[in-house]
Amino acid sequence: MKLRSKDLLGLYHLGADEINYILDTAKDMKKIVLSSMKKVNYLQGRSVVSLFYENSTRTRVSFELAAKYMGAQAVNVSVNSSSVAKGETLIDTGKTLDAMGTDIVIMRHNQSGAPNLLAKNIKASVINAGDGMHEHPTQALLDMLTMIEEFGSLKGLKVAIIGDIYHSRVARSNIIGLNKMGAKVQIYAPSTLMPVGIEELGVKICPTIEDATKDCDVVMALRIQLERQKNALFPTSNEYSKFFGLNPDNIKGTKKNVLFMHPGPVNRGLEMTSSLIDADNSVINKQVTNGVAVRMALLYLLIGRDEL
Repeated sequence: MKLRSKDLLGLYHLGADEINYILDTAKDMKKIVLSSMKKVNYLQGRSVVSLFYENSTRTRVSFELAAKYMGAQAVNVSVNSSSVAKGETLIDTGKTLDAMGTDIVIMRHNQSGAPNLLAKNIKASVINAGDGMHEHPTQALLDMLTMIEEFGSLKGLKVAIIGDIYHSRVARSNIIGLNKMGAKVQIYAPSTLMPVGIEELGVKICPTIEDATKDCDVVMALRIQLERQKNALFPTSNEYSKFFGLNPDNIKGTKKNVLFMHPGPVNRGLEMTSSLIDADNSVINKQVTNGVAVRMALLYLLIGRDEL
């Protein structure tokens, strides 16, 4: 089997068989991440360029490590000091990278659909590392891998996603992916942070945080994205924490083996209390490890898709 497209632009474009293929490959790649010798030559002689129009630490470093662990040349383009700052268009930037022999461009952009535009105009594979409020497919894939490691399968899992749904590309990708894999997703957020029509993606909107987390296998909190909010969408941080943040009292109805997840970085005491972040059943750090494994899998599958 091989991936059908040269690009990974979103989970909306993937079939369940492709998602399984990526996650199965990531399980093998994780063995490399956890080994004492994090170096293989699967991508020797290949080039991977990170093109980030938004700030990032976890995702950018995760992709760079994934490329280097597999022997590829990894280059990070600082957009603020590149020709983009001089007025170069996205397509021209992509064609320049194409002309340099780039195999994969990893792109984060504040405009939804930007990776799709780039992918249509260059030969290199494009991986969407987050576009506007659209999708963040690699985050959802690493989240699903983390759930599979604990439960063995995604089918029938009950997953609650709590927080800033409106601005969250992580929520959208998880909703799309989990539905394709047979999980059930329910969400809760302040009304000002709940997008109109989100239920059309196949989720249940819950009236309270207790309803959303009841009998859940997984509870995922989302980061409050203050940088995307042009208006005050909730009164104060203290009020948000009190009424919408996860704490030991409002998650009492979850299953005993519930997993606590967060895409990071976590605002301690706002989205989740430290007691949950640091709990034995918190897998936030495991998500970070799995992020490297998933991104290694994608680089391998996209670069090698013609040979597989």
